[in-house]
Amino acid sequence: MRHGKKHNHLSRTHSHRAAMLSNMASSLILSKRIETTVAKAKELRKYVEPLLTRAKDDTYQNRRVLFSYLQNKETMKELFNVVSDKISNRPGGYTRIIKLGNRIGDNAETCIIELVDFNETLLTAASEEQKATRTRRGRRSGGRKADETAEAAPVAEAKVEDVPAAEVVTEEAPAAAGDDLALVEGIGPKIAEVLNGAGITTFAQLADSTPEAIKEILDNAGSQFAIHDAGTWPQQAALARDGKFDELKTLQDELKGGRAS
Repeated sequence: MRHGKKHNHLSRTHSHRAAMLSNMASSLILSKRIETTVAKAKELRKYVEPLLTRAKDDTYQNRRVLFSYLQNKETMKELFNVVSDKISNRPGGYTRIIKLGNRIGDNAETCIIELVDFNETLLTAASEEQKATRTRRGRRSGGRKADETAEAAPVAEAKVEDVPAAEVVTEEAPAAAGDDLALVEGIGPKIAEVLNGAGITTFAQLADSTPEAIKEILDNAGSQFAIHDAGTWPQQAALARDGKFDELKTLQDELKGGRAS
């Protein structure tokens, strides 16, 4: 009897089941959708959704906890740099199971499990359906506004033509975007925002900073950032500034969360 047994053991030992779910969670985060059996997908959903919820708060403790489950540095980068930003406004239910039918051979029921926010086809269809269900009054008011805009456009163009060429002020080109500081091991999107707010937007600026100065910036940003160790960040930024990404990858493989092992 299975009285009180809440989880499906999937006919595996505890260590085998934990390793399998960890690998499947990494594949789901990296590929955004995987095909498996319905039984495994249901267990994977219970396994990975709490991890995704924890990833929305980018702290050193959360990174340590998630790494203990996933054991994959590339998965950690994808989770905190891409997935966490995409799911930040979703209160739960990050995955979707789509059944495919039974497979030939063992007749197991198969399905696709995917991250909801990365299915562009369904997201586009939902937005188009939302536009199509607007009220009749909304369509009339929208059409009236469009007509008013179309009528106002020639007037605006005439005013521009009347201004002498010497008095026309052209808009300046936007400033060049900074470097992606999240490429440095130990820096997530939220820490990158803190550094950008302090004026550090490029690898060169980060490389010229001292660990003590970076630590002071993190301390001023709040206690959740003060726990990070910035000892190796200038060294990593110097390699990224010089385009030595192979050496940077070698260095990062020897680090744990941005600090020397």
